[in-house]
Amino acid sequence: MTRIRVKIGQAEAEVEADADHLKEAIDLVPELASKLPQQLREVPVTQKEAPASTVAEQPQPMSTDSPVVSLEKGDSLADVIGKFFSSPWGRERRKLSDVREALQSYGLNYPKQSVAVALLRLAKTTKLRRFKAEDGEYVYTSSTTFAAPLQVTVEDSPEEMAPARSN
Repeated sequence: MTRIRVKIGQAEAEVEADADHLKEAIDLVPELASKLPQQLREVPVTQKEAPASTVAEQPQPMSTDSPVVSLEKGDSLADVIGKFFSSPWGRERRKLSDVREALQSYGLNYPKQSVAVALLRLAKTTKLRRFKAEDGEYVYTSSTTFAAPLQVTVEDSPEEMAPARSN
C-alpha cells in the first residue's frame, strides 16, 4: 500500500492505494483539494509549518464549529465523545446531530443509534449531563462545568462572633 498525503494551508488530504492503482490515487488529489473549504486552503502568513510527524498523528476537523482534540488509534466511540465534551466545544449544549457532525469531521462515521447509545451511557455514568431542550430533543453538556465559587460575607462584628463569657 502507498499513502499520499497533501497539505494545503491548514487542510490535509490523504489517499491510500496499492501500487496498481497509484496513478488513479494521484489523480484524486487535486479533486480532493478543490472540495476543501477556502479558509482551510489559505496559508496563514505567521504560522510555522509543523513537522510532518506531528501533522500525520493529529487530524484537524474540517468544520470551524468542531472540537479540536487529539485522537489516539485505540480510542473507543465513548472515549472520542468524552474528549469532545472535555474540550471547550463541550461546554455548550450539543444535540445528537452536533456530535455526529463532529465525529464525521474527524472521518469517524458511526450510525445514529451507536452515537445515541454512547451518549446515554456517558450521561448515566455522570460523565455528561443530559437535558431535554424546548423542542423535545435531548441536549448534552460537559459534566465538569464548574459554577463560580460561593463567596461568604460575614456581617457580624468580631465581638458578636466571640463565644459568650459567663460573669
